[in-house]
Amino acid sequence: MKVLRTSAKRFADLPDYPFAEHFVEVDGMRLHYVDEGPPTAETVLLMHGEPSWSFLYRHMIPPIVDAGLRAVAPDLIGFGKSDKPARKSNYSFQKHVDWMNRFLLETDLRNITLVCQDWGSLIGLRIATENSERFSRIVLANGGLPTGDQELPRAFHIWKAFASYSPWFPIGRILQRATISELPAEVVAAYNAPFPSGAYKAGARAFPRLVPCTPDDPASDANRAAWKVLEAWDKPFLTAFSNRDPVTRGGAQAFLDKVPGTKGQPHTVIRNAGHFLQEDKGPELARVVIDFIKGSNGDRK
Repeated sequence: MKVLRTSAKRFADLPDYPFAEHFVEVDGMRLHYVDEGPPTAETVLLMHGEPSWSFLYRHMIPPIVDAGLRAVAPDLIGFGKSDKPARKSNYSFQKHVDWMNRFLLETDLRNITLVCQDWGSLIGLRIATENSERFSRIVLANGGLPTGDQELPRAFHIWKAFASYSPWFPIGRILQRATISELPAEVVAAYNAPFPSGAYKAGARAFPRLVPCTPDDPASDANRAAWKVLEAWDKPFLTAFSNRDPVTRGGAQAFLDKVPGTKGQPHTVIRNAGHFLQEDKGPELARVVIDFIKGSNGDRK
Protein backbone atom coordinates (compact mmCIF):
# COMPACT_ATOMS: atom_id res chain seq x y z
CA MET A 1 0.00 0.00 0.00
CA LYS A 2 1.41 3.36 -1.03
CA VAL A 3 1.30 5.85 1.85
CA LEU A 4 1.96 9.58 1.53
CA ARG A 5 3.23 11.93 4.22
CA THR A 6 2.67 15.68 3.99
CA SER A 7 5.85 17.70 4.42
CA ALA A 8 6.17 19.51 7.76
CA LYS A 9 6.88 22.69 5.80
CA ARG A 10 3.23 22.77 4.76
CA PHE A 11 2.25 23.32 8.41
CA ALA A 12 4.57 26.20 9.20
CA ASP A 13 3.00 29.32 10.74
CA LEU A 14 -0.57 28.06 10.95
CA PRO A 15 -2.87 30.68 12.53
CA ASP A 16 -3.88 29.98 16.15
CA TYR A 17 -2.42 26.47 16.05
CA PRO A 18 0.70 26.52 18.28
CA PHE A 19 0.23 22.98 19.60
CA ALA A 20 3.04 20.45 19.98
CA GLU A 21 3.02 17.40 17.72
CA HIS A 22 2.44 13.88 19.04
CA PHE A 23 2.42 10.67 17.03
CA VAL A 24 1.50 7.01 17.43
CA GLU A 25 1.95 4.23 14.91
CA VAL A 26 -1.05 2.33 13.56
CA ASP A 27 -0.63 -0.37 10.91
CA GLY A 28 2.80 1.01 10.09
CA MET A 29 1.44 4.53 9.59
CA ARG A 30 2.00 7.65 11.64
CA LEU A 31 -1.12 9.10 13.28
CA HIS A 32 -0.82 12.65 14.59
CA TYR A 33 -2.65 14.12 17.56
CA VAL A 34 -2.73 17.26 19.69
CA ASP A 35 -2.44 16.62 23.43
CA GLU A 36 -2.74 19.71 25.63
CA GLY A 37 -3.43 20.11 29.33
CA PRO A 38 -2.62 18.03 32.43
CA PRO A 39 -2.08 14.37 31.52
CA THR A 40 -3.96 13.24 34.64
CA ALA A 41 -7.00 15.47 34.03
CA GLU A 42 -10.29 14.35 32.52
CA THR A 43 -9.79 13.89 28.78
CA VAL A 44 -11.84 15.64 26.10
CA LEU A 45 -11.41 13.67 22.87
CA LEU A 46 -12.12 16.00 19.95
CA MET A 47 -12.96 14.01 16.82
CA HIS A 48 -13.00 15.84 13.48
CA GLY A 49 -14.79 14.85 10.30
CA GLU A 50 -14.05 15.43 6.66
CA PRO A 51 -12.39 17.10 4.93
CA SER A 52 -11.15 18.87 8.07
CA TRP A 53 -8.47 17.97 10.60
CA SER A 54 -7.52 18.86 14.19
CA PHE A 55 -7.02 22.48 13.10
CA LEU A 56 -10.83 22.66 13.28
CA TYR A 57 -10.61 22.58 17.09
CA ARG A 58 -7.97 25.29 17.51
CA HIS A 59 -10.46 27.71 19.15
CA MET A 60 -11.83 25.05 21.50
CA ILE A 61 -8.59 23.55 22.82
CA PRO A 62 -7.37 26.60 24.82
CA PRO A 63 -10.61 27.16 26.81
CA ILE A 64 -10.89 23.43 27.51
CA VAL A 65 -7.34 23.40 28.85
CA ASP A 66 -7.94 26.62 30.82
CA ALA A 67 -10.83 24.80 32.52
CA GLY A 68 -8.36 22.25 33.90
CA LEU A 69 -9.13 19.55 31.35
CA ARG A 70 -6.97 17.61 28.90
CA ALA A 71 -7.71 18.20 25.21
CA VAL A 72 -6.76 15.45 22.75
CA ALA A 73 -7.47 16.04 19.05
CA PRO A 74 -6.29 13.31 16.64
CA ASP A 75 -5.99 13.63 12.88
CA LEU A 76 -7.74 10.69 11.25
CA ILE A 77 -5.60 8.62 8.90
CA GLY A 78 -5.73 10.41 5.54
CA PHE A 79 -6.04 13.86 7.11
CA GLY A 80 -4.01 16.60 8.76
CA LYS A 81 -0.51 15.62 9.82
CA SER A 82 -1.35 11.91 9.80
CA ASP A 83 -0.17 9.63 6.99
CA LYS A 84 -2.36 9.24 3.93
CA PRO A 85 -2.91 6.00 1.99
CA ALA A 86 -2.89 6.99 -1.65
CA ARG A 87 -5.85 5.01 -3.01
CA LYS A 88 -9.54 5.38 -2.16
CA SER A 89 -9.76 1.60 -1.96
CA ASN A 90 -7.33 1.71 0.99
CA TYR A 91 -10.08 3.23 3.14
CA SER A 92 -13.15 1.63 4.69
CA PHE A 93 -15.40 2.48 7.61
CA GLN A 94 -14.07 -0.52 9.52
CA LYS A 95 -10.45 0.41 8.89
CA HIS A 96 -11.05 3.90 10.29
CA VAL A 97 -12.63 2.38 13.40
CA ASP A 98 -9.75 -0.09 13.76
CA TRP A 99 -7.18 2.68 13.40
CA MET A 100 -8.85 4.77 16.09
CA ASN A 101 -9.30 1.79 18.38
CA ARG A 102 -5.55 1.27 18.03
CA PHE A 103 -5.01 4.93 18.87
CA LEU A 104 -6.97 4.49 22.11
CA LEU A 105 -4.85 1.49 23.06
CA GLU A 106 -1.57 3.21 22.22
CA THR A 107 -2.44 6.36 24.20
CA ASP A 108 -4.40 4.47 26.89
CA LEU A 109 -6.91 7.33 27.16
CA ARG A 110 -9.48 6.91 29.93
CA ASN A 111 -12.20 8.99 31.63
CA ILE A 112 -12.98 10.39 28.18
CA THR A 113 -15.58 12.92 27.17
CA LEU A 114 -16.09 12.36 23.45
CA VAL A 115 -16.85 15.46 21.38
CA CYS A 116 -17.65 14.42 17.83
CA GLN A 117 -18.97 15.93 14.60
CA ASP A 118 -19.43 14.78 11.00
CA TRP A 119 -17.33 11.62 10.40
CA GLY A 120 -15.89 12.18 13.85
CA SER A 121 -19.32 11.07 15.04
CA LEU A 122 -19.57 7.98 12.84
CA ILE A 123 -16.14 6.80 13.99
CA GLY A 124 -16.31 8.29 17.48
CA LEU A 125 -19.62 6.66 18.40
CA ARG A 126 -18.29 3.32 17.21
CA ILE A 127 -15.12 3.48 19.31
CA ALA A 128 -17.10 4.75 22.32
CA THR A 129 -19.53 1.84 22.16
CA GLU A 130 -16.72 -0.66 21.57
CA ASN A 131 -14.62 0.72 24.46
CA SER A 132 -17.35 1.98 26.78
CA GLU A 133 -15.23 1.47 29.90
CA ARG A 134 -12.94 4.28 28.69
CA PHE A 135 -15.73 6.83 28.10
CA SER A 136 -17.52 8.89 30.76
CA ARG A 137 -19.82 10.98 28.56
CA ILE A 138 -20.53 12.01 24.97
CA VAL A 139 -21.22 15.33 23.23
CA LEU A 140 -22.68 14.87 19.76
CA ALA A 141 -22.60 17.89 17.45
CA ASN A 142 -23.80 17.78 13.84
CA GLY A 143 -23.33 14.07 13.40
CA GLY A 144 -24.92 10.68 13.68
CA LEU A 145 -24.53 6.95 13.17
CA PRO A 146 -26.45 5.83 10.07
CA THR A 147 -27.16 2.17 9.43
CA GLY A 148 -28.54 2.45 5.90
CA ASP A 149 -32.07 1.80 7.14
CA GLN A 150 -33.09 5.47 6.88
CA GLU A 151 -33.10 7.84 3.92
CA LEU A 152 -30.27 10.38 4.07
CA PRO A 153 -30.84 14.06 3.18
CA ARG A 154 -30.61 15.19 -0.45
CA ALA A 155 -27.75 17.51 0.52
CA PHE A 156 -25.68 14.48 1.48
CA HIS A 157 -26.26 12.74 -1.86
CA ILE A 158 -25.19 15.89 -3.70
CA TRP A 159 -22.02 16.01 -1.60
CA LYS A 160 -21.34 12.31 -2.22
CA ALA A 161 -21.60 12.76 -5.98
CA PHE A 162 -19.35 15.84 -5.90
CA ALA A 163 -16.66 14.05 -3.86
CA SER A 164 -16.79 11.04 -6.14
CA TYR A 165 -16.83 12.66 -9.57
CA SER A 166 -15.75 16.29 -9.50
CA PRO A 167 -12.25 16.80 -10.94
CA TRP A 168 -12.02 19.89 -8.71
CA PHE A 169 -11.94 19.20 -4.96
CA PRO A 170 -10.78 22.37 -3.16
CA ILE A 171 -10.62 21.43 0.52
CA GLY A 172 -10.42 24.95 1.95
CA ARG A 173 -13.31 26.22 -0.17
CA ILE A 174 -15.39 23.19 0.83
CA LEU A 175 -14.89 24.18 4.48
CA GLN A 176 -15.86 27.75 3.63
CA ARG A 177 -19.10 26.66 1.94
CA ALA A 178 -20.06 24.67 5.04
CA THR A 179 -19.59 27.56 7.48
CA ILE A 180 -21.58 30.73 8.07
CA SER A 181 -18.63 32.97 8.92
CA GLU A 182 -16.21 34.24 6.30
CA LEU A 183 -12.91 32.38 6.67
CA PRO A 184 -9.73 34.44 6.30
CA ALA A 185 -7.41 33.43 3.48
CA GLU A 186 -4.86 32.04 5.91
CA VAL A 187 -7.50 29.76 7.48
CA VAL A 188 -8.57 28.46 4.07
CA ALA A 189 -4.87 27.84 3.35
CA ALA A 190 -4.51 25.93 6.63
CA TYR A 191 -7.30 23.55 5.62
CA ASN A 192 -5.53 23.06 2.29
CA ALA A 193 -2.15 22.48 3.95
CA PRO A 194 -2.40 18.69 4.44
CA PHE A 195 -3.17 18.18 0.74
CA PRO A 196 -0.39 19.49 -1.53
CA SER A 197 -1.90 17.67 -4.52
CA GLY A 198 -4.87 15.56 -5.51
CA ALA A 199 -2.88 12.41 -4.69
CA TYR A 200 -3.17 13.26 -0.99
CA LYS A 201 -6.99 13.62 -1.08
CA ALA A 202 -7.94 9.95 -1.48
CA GLY A 203 -9.21 9.72 2.10
CA ALA A 204 -11.28 12.89 1.82
CA ARG A 205 -12.83 11.75 -1.45
CA ALA A 206 -13.50 8.25 -0.08
CA PHE A 207 -15.43 9.22 3.05
CA PRO A 208 -18.85 10.09 1.52
CA ARG A 209 -19.14 6.73 -0.25
CA LEU A 210 -18.36 4.95 3.06
CA VAL A 211 -21.51 6.31 4.75
CA PRO A 212 -24.05 3.44 4.96
CA CYS A 213 -26.83 4.35 2.52
CA THR A 214 -28.43 0.91 2.13
CA PRO A 215 -29.36 -1.73 4.73
CA ASP A 216 -26.79 -4.18 3.32
CA ASP A 217 -23.84 -1.77 3.45
CA PRO A 218 -20.64 -3.42 4.78
CA ALA A 219 -20.80 -1.16 7.87
CA SER A 220 -24.52 -1.54 8.58
CA ASP A 221 -24.39 -4.53 10.94
CA ALA A 222 -21.57 -3.04 13.04
CA ASN A 223 -23.43 0.27 13.27
CA ARG A 224 -26.61 -1.52 14.31
CA ALA A 225 -24.62 -3.27 17.03
CA ALA A 226 -23.33 0.13 18.17
CA TRP A 227 -26.90 1.42 18.33
CA LYS A 228 -27.80 -1.50 20.61
CA VAL A 229 -25.13 -0.26 23.01
CA LEU A 230 -26.36 3.33 22.70
CA GLU A 231 -29.92 2.24 23.45
CA ALA A 232 -28.64 1.05 26.84
CA TRP A 233 -26.16 3.95 27.33
CA ASP A 234 -27.00 5.58 30.66
CA LYS A 235 -23.89 7.76 30.97
CA PRO A 236 -24.40 11.48 30.26
CA PHE A 237 -25.05 12.13 26.57
CA LEU A 238 -25.50 15.69 25.25
CA THR A 239 -26.60 16.94 21.83
CA ALA A 240 -25.32 20.30 20.58
CA PHE A 241 -26.33 20.67 16.93
CA SER A 242 -26.25 23.91 14.96
CA ASN A 243 -29.37 25.39 13.39
CA ARG A 244 -27.99 25.99 9.89
CA ASP A 245 -26.66 22.64 8.74
CA PRO A 246 -28.70 21.14 5.87
CA VAL A 247 -27.10 17.71 6.30
CA THR A 248 -27.59 16.96 10.01
CA ARG A 249 -30.32 19.41 11.06
CA GLY A 250 -32.90 17.46 13.08
CA GLY A 251 -30.54 14.53 13.59
CA ALA A 252 -30.42 14.97 17.36
CA GLN A 253 -33.95 13.63 17.77
CA ALA A 254 -33.07 9.99 17.15
CA PHE A 255 -30.58 10.12 20.01
CA LEU A 256 -32.97 11.99 22.31
CA ASP A 257 -35.57 9.30 21.65
CA LYS A 258 -33.32 6.25 22.03
CA VAL A 259 -30.32 6.98 24.30
CA PRO A 260 -31.17 6.84 28.04
CA GLY A 261 -28.20 9.07 28.92
CA THR A 262 -29.80 12.01 27.12
CA LYS A 263 -32.56 12.31 29.72
CA GLY A 264 -32.36 15.45 31.83
CA GLN A 265 -29.29 16.82 30.04
CA PRO A 266 -28.98 20.49 29.01
CA HIS A 267 -29.25 19.91 25.25
CA THR A 268 -28.62 22.98 23.17
CA VAL A 269 -28.90 24.37 19.67
CA ILE A 270 -25.93 26.45 18.52
CA ARG A 271 -27.39 29.41 16.64
CA ASN A 272 -25.96 31.01 13.52
CA ALA A 273 -23.58 28.13 12.80
CA GLY A 274 -23.24 25.88 9.78
CA HIS A 275 -22.05 22.31 9.42
CA PHE A 276 -18.62 23.07 10.88
CA LEU A 277 -19.89 24.74 14.03
CA GLN A 278 -16.42 24.51 15.59
CA GLU A 279 -15.33 27.09 13.02
CA ASP A 280 -18.39 29.30 13.38
CA LYS A 281 -18.91 29.03 17.15
CA GLY A 282 -15.88 27.22 18.59
CA PRO A 283 -15.60 29.06 21.93
CA GLU A 284 -19.37 28.75 22.45
CA LEU A 285 -19.28 24.99 21.82
CA ALA A 286 -16.26 24.68 24.13
CA ARG A 287 -18.26 26.41 26.88
CA VAL A 288 -21.11 23.95 26.34
CA VAL A 289 -18.67 21.05 26.70
CA ILE A 290 -17.01 22.46 29.82
CA ASP A 291 -20.32 23.20 31.53
CA PHE A 292 -21.60 19.73 30.65
CA ILE A 293 -18.56 18.07 32.23
CA LYS A 294 -18.74 20.20 35.34
CA GLY A 295 -22.49 19.73 35.63
CA SER A 296 -22.36 15.96 35.32
CA ASN A 297 -19.57 15.96 37.93
CA GLY A 298 -21.84 17.89 40.28
CA ASP A 299 -19.98 21.20 39.90
CA ARG A 300 -22.47 23.81 38.66
CA LYS A 301 -20.16 26.80 39.21
